[in-house]
Amino acid sequence: MLEQVFIVNIHYPEIADEQFVMQQEEMQSLVETAGGEVVAKIIQKRERPDAKWRVGQGKVNEIKRVCEQLDAELVIFYDQLSPSQNRNLQEAIGVAVIDRVQLILDIFALRATSKEGKLQVALAQNQYLLPRLQGLGNVLSRLGGGIGTRGPGETQLEQDRRLLRKQIQQIKQDLAKVSQERALTRQKRRNSHLFQVGLFGYTNAGKSTLINGLAAAETYEQDELFATLTPLTRTYTLPNQFEIALTDTVGFIQDLPPMVIDAFHSTLEESQDVDLLLIVIDASSPYRDRQKEVVMSVIEKLGMQSLPHLFVYNKCDLIDTTQLGIFEDENTLLLSAYDGDDLTRLNRRIVDKIKTIYVPVHSFVKGEDINGWLKQANRYYIEAMPFDEINDGYQIEAYLPVADYERYYAERRAIDALEVAEAHIAETD
Repeated sequence: MLEQVFIVNIHYPEIADEQFVMQQEEMQSLVETAGGEVVAKIIQKRERPDAKWRVGQGKVNEIKRVCEQLDAELVIFYDQLSPSQNRNLQEAIGVAVIDRVQLILDIFALRATSKEGKLQVALAQNQYLLPRLQGLGNVLSRLGGGIGTRGPGETQLEQDRRLLRKQIQQIKQDLAKVSQERALTRQKRRNSHLFQVGLFGYTNAGKSTLINGLAAAETYEQDELFATLTPLTRTYTLPNQFEIALTDTVGFIQDLPPMVIDAFHSTLEESQDVDLLLIVIDASSPYRDRQKEVVMSVIEKLGMQSLPHLFVYNKCDLIDTTQLGIFEDENTLLLSAYDGDDLTRLNRRIVDKIKTIYVPVHSFVKGEDINGWLKQANRYYIEAMPFDEINDGYQIEAYLPVADYERYYAERRAIDALEVAEAHIAETD
C-alpha cells in the first residue's frame, strides 16, 4: 500500500501564480516518484514564514485534524524546515514531518546505482541530518560504537553526532578517491580529442532518451523525475568515422537545494569540459520557459554560460508545435527523441556546430600520405576528400580542433621551409 502523504506549501507574494502551480505539480510528482500517494494538500498565503511552525498555528491545527481524518502517515513541506520547526511540527501534528529537501534526497537514494552516486546521496543525507538529530532517539547509536561511546560519560545525542560526523568524514574520503578516478577518466577523454557533447536539462526532459537514440546507450529511461543520477558517457560514430562523446547528467528542478548541487558537484563536472552543450527542454510542458530559466541559472552558476550550445525542444510529438511560438534557428531545434528522422536532423545540427567550433582546413595530400589523415578520422571532421588524378593525391576539406590545427600548420610550415631549403641547395649545386 502506498504511503499516505499530506503536502503543505506557502504562497509568498514574490512567487508568481504560474510558478506556484508548477511547485504544486512538481511536489505531487516527487511524492509519486518516491512511492507515496498525495491524499491532501494545504496552501497558505503569507508575507513571510512563521518562525516556529513555518505556517500559522491555525494551519498546524488544521493539518493535524485532516491527518487524523485521512490517516495520513507523512506531512511534507515544500519549504526547507529548520531543525526546530521540524521538531515543533512533529510534536504538534503527531506524524512524521519532512521537507522537500529530504524528499528529493530520498528519491536520489532510490535512484543511485553507482558507488559514487550512493556516496554522494549518503553525504547529502548525513549533512542534512546532522543538525536535526535531536529527538531521533537511538536510531544512529545502533549503527556503531567504540572508545568513548560506552558508559554515562556522553549523552545519546552527543554519541549520535559523533557517529554521524565520523560517517561524513569517511564518505568524503571515499568520494575523493572516486573523484580522482573520474578525473583520470575525463583526462583520458580529453587526451583522445574526441568531440565532447554534454546533455543538460530539467528532470524528465528526455535526455536519456536522446542519448539512447543517438548512441544506442540503453540507459535507464522512464517518465519520472530524476531517472538519471550517475553521469553516463557514450560515444557514437558518424558516417565519415568522426566520433562524438555524449555525457548525460542529473536533471535539474526549480529550487534545487544547494547541498544537492554540492553533493553532485563531481557529477556536474563531467560536462564542464565539453565542446558543446545540448540544453534539452520538454516542449510539452506548460512550464517550459520557467524550466529553461532554471537550467540556464544552474549553467551560469557552474560558469558554463559561454560554451557553445544548442537548445533542443524535445517531445514535440506530444503537442501542436505551431502553438509553441518557438522557431528553429542556428541555436534551436524542435524534435522528438523517438523519431529517427529528427535524430538525423539533430546530428546535422551538431555537425553545423562542429564546423563553427573547429578550424576549417583545405589541404592537398599525396596519395602515399593519406593514411595519416585516415587515422585521425575519428577526431578530424573530414567533410570531403576527392581524389585528384592530375596531381595524384587527395583534396581534403576538413575541420580540426584548434590544438590540432596549430600543430598541423606548424608541421606544414616546417615541411615547406625544408622544401624551400632543399630547392635552394639544389639550385646552388
